Amino acid sequence: MCGRYSLFTPESALVDRFGATPETPLSARYNCAPGQSLPVIKNEDPETMHRLTWGLTPSWADESFDLINARAESIRQKRSFSDAYESRRCLVLADGFYEWVDRDGSKQPYRVAFEDDRPFAMAGIYERWRPPTTQTGLGDFTDGSAETDDVVESFAIVTTEPNDLIADLHHRMAVILDPGEEAEWLHADPDTAGSLLDPYPDDELRAYPVSNRVNSPGNDEPGLIDPV
Repeated sequence: MCGRYSLFTPESALVDRFGATPETPLSARYNCAPGQSLPVIKNEDPETMHRLTWGLTPSWADESFDLINARAESIRQKRSFSDAYESRRCLVLADGFYEWVDRDGSKQPYRVAFEDDRPFAMAGIYERWRPPTTQTGLGDFTDGSAETDDVVESFAIVTTEPNDLIADLHHRMAVILDPGEEAEWLHADPDTAGSLLDPYPDDELRAYPVSNRVNSPGNDEPGLIDPV
């Protein structure tokens, strides 16, 4: 799975790299966590970095979900993901992600990144969910069929089998897209998009242990990415 990642690359460098402008100013993030509003590039507006909530809720859901990952092998069959895969794909921007490894009865976090910490895009899907209205006023409840105007946009990161580097840490890894695959992931037909969901080669990546302070999403400072 992919449960945390970093994105501290300066905004100007992200604009140059992805050709998209943030809808709101970006700040360095060393511990992006589920439930947070984070920048992604949607296929319907590839020139803008939109902020979506990490933890996908399907459009048909009666209550909020928090599906942070979608398995590449079943993404087209799972009801929670199939519609989004067909028509709502996105790039999740990052410059590293974290995995936890069992070490002598405790969990040791590792950071995975390119050797030069350059930014990359993980394959993602997104959804729009409108929470059902359950109360319109004091003592005035609806039957659940009415809806509010507060549309929640959320995303999940697609995962696949690990490469040799990640296999020592976890049995899954995020789908890292080669720069030449990013436009295809956004706009190609579903069959072509599916062919991109393979493990990224490990020869350009590194993995190293970091402080267990990354375990808490309340911690978000540069020291989290330092080797220990």
